[in-house]
Amino acid sequence: MPINRDVRLADVAAVAGVSLATASKALSGNDRVSEATRARVRAAADRLDFRPNALAQSFASGRSRTIGVLTHRAAATFSRPVVMGAVLEFGERGQAVLVLDGEIQAHREMSNSIRTLRDRRVDGLLVVGDGHEHVSPSLTHHFDVPVTYVFTAPDSPEDSVYLPDNEQAGYLATRHLIDTGRTRILHLTADATSLAVQRREHGMRRALSEAGLPLAGAVRYGAWSREWGAAAMEAVLDERIDFDAAFCGNDHIGFGAIDVCEARGVGVPGDVAVVGVDNWEGIVYDQDVRRLTTIDLELMRLGRLAAADVIGADRRSGERFQAPTLVLGPSS
Repeated sequence: MPINRDVRLADVAAVAGVSLATASKALSGNDRVSEATRARVRAAADRLDFRPNALAQSFASGRSRTIGVLTHRAAATFSRPVVMGAVLEFGERGQAVLVLDGEIQAHREMSNSIRTLRDRRVDGLLVVGDGHEHVSPSLTHHFDVPVTYVFTAPDSPEDSVYLPDNEQAGYLATRHLIDTGRTRILHLTADATSLAVQRREHGMRRALSEAGLPLAGAVRYGAWSREWGAAAMEAVLDERIDFDAAFCGNDHIGFGAIDVCEARGVGVPGDVAVVGVDNWEGIVYDQDVRRLTTIDLELMRLGRLAAADVIGADRRSGERFQAPTLVLGPSS
């Protein structure tokens, strides 16, 4: 049945047997209208398939009914599911979205984005980063509407922040290796200054401590790359380190480590078990091809939670974390 786009609020009022003002109040949720009257007006609106004019509602309420989403590289592999989750959540809650993508650290570009969002009079702002790497400047003081951060670490403790639980990711990965009988666990990871690296390592050490196990050799710090994973594993094998498992800081490092093990006749998982972080194969390939056991950071869910926070009534400052999940593969 086609939607009748000519139905007006006056038509709804007439069918419900109320004044135009009462119909408007009932549909806007005004508490001065009785529940019985509100139900009658809503039933009439449903019957006529009435769709309120969003622009008129905005003028009447003084609100734009739009949420700003300020992103840093929205198309990046791991930012994308965060943004997608947020946009889906806003859509399901009837909120329009204005997305601006740019360089959060670039002062001029950021100033232009802030000006645009303020000119559009957004009702709230979601700031999406591209990973929990380093502390970034807070933008909250530029706005008089709720601001929530996700997948980034602003420098103000007063901000509302949603992050993947990187510490729990390190703990889950290491706990899995221990539970499968591994006792000599290596750690190959990225730059030691990264907040994600630090928290994943902390989770790993917590799991090892609980099991009364030492780390097999020193932590190998490098980059989030397959090439680094391969180089680190080559060095470990050349040095004849005694190990039976490797917790890799991300999946790319894990793939590089497996490449070298296979090339040098080290069985995976027979001789060495390998676990990564990110669920790269699930997020990027999205098919039934899996080479690596990994930790999924649940980034789409993270985006949804942060979006709900922007428009929610029970907002509070501080960091909140999305729990990760273990995804089993043939490498462990």
